Amino acid sequence: MKPKQLLPAVVLFAACHSGSSAPSIRLKGTWRLLSGTTITKGVSSVTDYTKGTKFIKIVNDSHFAFLKHDLNPVKDSSNHFDAGGGSYTLNGDEYTENLDYYSDHNWEGKPFKFKVSIVGDTLIQRGVEKVESEGVDREIIEKYVREK
Repeated sequence: MKPKQLLPAVVLFAACHSGSSAPSIRLKGTWRLLSGTTITKGVSSVTDYTKGTKFIKIVNDSHFAFLKHDLNPVKDSSNHFDAGGGSYTLNGDEYTENLDYYSDHNWEGKPFKFKVSIVGDTLIQRGVEKVESEGVDREIIEKYVREK
């Protein structure tokens, strides 16, 4: 192949192989938690977040926040509200939340690493929550749907 013929072939090859085979994961938006599976010492527990609770996660370009509350609060006004947030990084399917704000300060300042995937409008987040001061060491699998 002559040099003039080789250049278009090289440009075409480079355009088709941009160096990253992983598709970009679009996390930005608002997500509603459908279910959460917690696995502690081999024992699984599943929580259905579509009944009696509303839990959303909001993700922008650099930060995330989550908000949870009971849909049927008791009369003494204790609605078991929970919230937290911070910065995050996303590298391929590796998503790390840096929990900067949380109601329980023992969880703050810790990174939580997850693998994420999106199929249609469903986000699946899987990783480990480990907070030694709280005795927490468990795997979690969360399934979210994108809010429209």
